[in-house]
Amino acid sequence: MTILSAGAKAPFEKPRLKYAPNALEPAISAETIEFHYGKHLQAYINNLNNLVEGTKFAEMSLDEIVLQAEGGILNNGAQSWNHIFYFDSFSPKAKTAPGGKLLEAINRDFGSLEAFKEQFNKAAATLFGSGWAWLSADKNGKLVISAESNAGNPLRAGLKPLLTIDVWEHAYYIDYRNRRPDAIAAFWKLLDWSVVEARFDNKP
Repeated sequence: MTILSAGAKAPFEKPRLKYAPNALEPAISAETIEFHYGKHLQAYINNLNNLVEGTKFAEMSLDEIVLQAEGGILNNGAQSWNHIFYFDSFSPKAKTAPGGKLLEAINRDFGSLEAFKEQFNKAAATLFGSGWAWLSADKNGKLVISAESNAGNPLRAGLKPLLTIDVWEHAYYIDYRNRRPDAIAAFWKLLDWSVVEARFDNKP
């Protein structure tokens, strides 16, 4: 899964949103987009560009950096990757339920879409501190839910990420204050399952 354009190397640039900053309201406000996408993501990308300058990582794609780096380069590289992936998952006209092979896999591995959401919500709500909850596929196509602290990314475990929710407080505090479960509930209103299906099917 290449998050930036194929083969893109430093200096990395923040991709443009595919929707207007206010298009996800009221679930995610324009103010949250301004700070979360506009400032937090930009800071991670700026830090990454500064850290990789003059190193071997300056010649790597963002995917390669996530897989190979450690320390500050990994933290800023993975946070850039995670945020770009997260914001690309939303649409103001989202497909609200999965279908096709992805739905078949969800039913196979979790029993039902409702059971999957319940398990995913629990992983996101109970993750201590900051981090991300993920749905990924292993090399055999089996679906896996994981909770990753801080800048964790399932790529490093050999998994293919399909969807994620950001449970760092900066992702939801403007709109929901400390009510993480309310932010998780709102996430499902905006998640575009057509994007997730394309990731599962390896479609661009």
